[in-house]
Amino acid sequence: MFSSRSIIFATITAFVVGVIASLALRPTNNAPTKQIQVDGQQQVVRHKWRMPLSASRNLPGSGEQPTWLTQRVKEISNGTFIIDMYDPGEIVPSFAITDAVSDRKVQAGWTWIGYDQGKIPASALIAAAPFGMEPPAYVGWWLFGGGKALTERIYAEHDIRPILCAITGPETAGWFSKPINRAEDLQGLKIRFAGLGGRTLQRLGASVTMIPSGEIFQALETGVIDATEYSQPVVDDALGFSRIAKYNYFPGWHQPFTATHMMVNLQVWNDLSETDQTLLDTACTGTVMYGLSLTESLQGAVIQKFKNKGISTRILSESLQNDLRIAANEVMENEAEKDAYFKEVLQSQRAYKATHDQWRELAYPK
Repeated sequence: MFSSRSIIFATITAFVVGVIASLALRPTNNAPTKQIQVDGQQQVVRHKWRMPLSASRNLPGSGEQPTWLTQRVKEISNGTFIIDMYDPGEIVPSFAITDAVSDRKVQAGWTWIGYDQGKIPASALIAAAPFGMEPPAYVGWWLFGGGKALTERIYAEHDIRPILCAITGPETAGWFSKPINRAEDLQGLKIRFAGLGGRTLQRLGASVTMIPSGEIFQALETGVIDATEYSQPVVDDALGFSRIAKYNYFPGWHQPFTATHMMVNLQVWNDLSETDQTLLDTACTGTVMYGLSLTESLQGAVIQKFKNKGISTRILSESLQNDLRIAANEVMENEAEKDAYFKEVLQSQRAYKATHDQWRELAYPK
């Protein structure tokens, strides 16, 4: 007998596939066309976009997701909608993607919008909330709890249309060169940490810095930082953290979910036909499912690899997790007092999570 979750998953998959297939048959609403060379042949193309990425395509788990998206868009449009990807630094630095999209230097960007928290504080909650929702609940909040409309309203003020295009489960809690047992062990620690999680560690006395993924290994190796977090085990392994830091902690309290968005310049979005807008929305929905499935399938083997290499995989103590939770709530409450959008997103997420938890705590095995 199939479980209810299996049936729901299959139903959503069939819906997405059906919508995508139908898009290939719809008219293009007279979108502008031009001839370009593709594999040595002339081809009619309606749209040819540049899309910088905030992380390299070579990183396993995360790199396949924008590639899958761009391939689907090209295939479904019969080659008439092409999105060219650019790794960090090729045309735009990792942390400057939304600025480039807002200024229409590029049509779109693929990024973790938590990097925007300096100028858009609410972006940190939308990208990853400490002790927040798990991926299924986040997707529910985005589609049915007001998250999508709220995020669109926030970013419209910056001439951007955000599209949820990928989500992954928890990251690790970080890589350390020595055991971390209590909050006092964080004081003075030089650590690379992103988003509201970084602000939380600062509150507990750590010295927090932000470094792009491609520069983290060198910073660890040279002692510029003592510890780091970045992503899930398969990505962290590819970046080589285990060669230097031998203590890998869990759970990923700072990012129970990690949401990645395709950011489209708002005028570019408005100039698209309704069919092409639906194409991007639906392809991104498919990418969310593809990416979550892919990344969940990869982590277990990497954890076993760490154990075989002698990496100490540990769980943060209950007392430290409690201190982190208290500090995180203080950080978020303080930010909510200063920024109206942050407060609105925080209240929205907390209300949705409280309702969803009534279902989660009863229905899922502990």
